[in-house]
Amino acid sequence: MPLLFIAPSMVFFISFSYFPFVRTIVTSFTMTDAAGNFKRWMGLGNYRYIFSRHDFMDIIWNTLKFAPAVAISSLTIGFVLALFANERVKGFSRLNETLFSMPLAIASASAALVWGIILQPQIGALNYILGTNIGWLQNPDWAFFSVTMVTVWLQMAVNFIFLLTGLRAIPQELIESAKIDGAAGLQKFVKITLPMVSPTLFFVVFFNAMASFQAFGQIRMLTQGGPGIATRVLVYDIYLEAFMNYRFGTACAQSLILFAIMLAFTLIQFRFENRGVHYA
Repeated sequence: MPLLFIAPSMVFFISFSYFPFVRTIVTSFTMTDAAGNFKRWMGLGNYRYIFSRHDFMDIIWNTLKFAPAVAISSLTIGFVLALFANERVKGFSRLNETLFSMPLAIASASAALVWGIILQPQIGALNYILGTNIGWLQNPDWAFFSVTMVTVWLQMAVNFIFLLTGLRAIPQELIESAKIDGAAGLQKFVKITLPMVSPTLFFVVFFNAMASFQAFGQIRMLTQGGPGIATRVLVYDIYLEAFMNYRFGTACAQSLILFAIMLAFTLIQFRFENRGVHYA
């Protein structure tokens, strides 16, 4: 009877999670035609080809820079905004919550179109406000920063919502007791707020890392991985290999490399969970 109850979920996971994952592993050792059909076995040939590319390590480096930069920046901004919104100021609390949550309601492709106009060198609002003439998306020195900034703006709303929920779950009795005992603002934050919200922080860090490694829409719309390969991260290179070059075996091999990187980050995060997370 228990197996009967979980059968629908198992069918779903096998069809849309486990089978595609196994198929990806198998395909990474093959050569396919343009339709993705098997042609012949390649063994480790796809992996040797990937690591022999002169630009592959640059793409890996872009990925390893991009993901932590987005994760840390969006977490920091989201946490500051959550702390600000948690201070219930009459007439502003709901307004702050609405304004800080708005990026969540916008799809990455739509947001990228708007940001693309803002970052235009001639007619863009950012250059007009700053009084500059920077090619934010055309200059390799600025393109990576610009794509990172847009991604941070997209992700900070999710962080804000989770962290604000975590902050408001802290029992007010603890805060009032700390005030009575004479704890200053910094002491309350370090001794009460931070430990009590640490499980939410851990989840948000994990969520940010996974989302940052898989960022695609804004890169596709803003820079298409350019100029050159300045903003080409691994997930976008997988897209190019599969849907532009029709090398599905190579794309699957790159997917497994990305999976290995994400798994390593995940294991590191869980390794330090017991040291920094306090469960009430």
